[in-house]
Amino acid sequence: PDAVEKNAAGAILKAIQDKGLRVIGLKMLHLSEQQARGFYAVHKARPFYADLVKFMTSGPVVVVALEGDGAIARWRELMGPTDSTKAPKGTIRGDWGTDVERNAAHGSDAAETARVEIAYWFNATEMQAPVEALP
Repeated sequence: PDAVEKNAAGAILKAIQDKGLRVIGLKMLHLSEQQARGFYAVHKARPFYADLVKFMTSGPVVVVALEGDGAIARWRELMGPTDSTKAPKGTIRGDWGTDVERNAAHGSDAAETARVEIAYWFNATEMQAPVEALP
């Protein structure tokens, strides 16, 4: 929500494409509490969970599925460290994030996580490639 609020979605999409990654799924959503709780359920026992859900439902978000050689590693490098105050300029979080919570971007950490997360937001008709074909 912070990146959308800052009107940075277009610049972030350009940075993604400039990095050589291809957008194969894209939509803007305003998450319900149920959607946010489901997506971030892995963090349910963590002390920041309630704040995360509140933040992620505070405004619209842009969800994106990416494709490319080494897409996960390349996207994580482009995002920068989770704590935006420690992220270098030229990264998504360094340029548009504020802190560890308002960090302008989320990224899957592994291929299996990516499959689950992409399937959470997109069905096969909304993708340029079927989910089972994704890395």
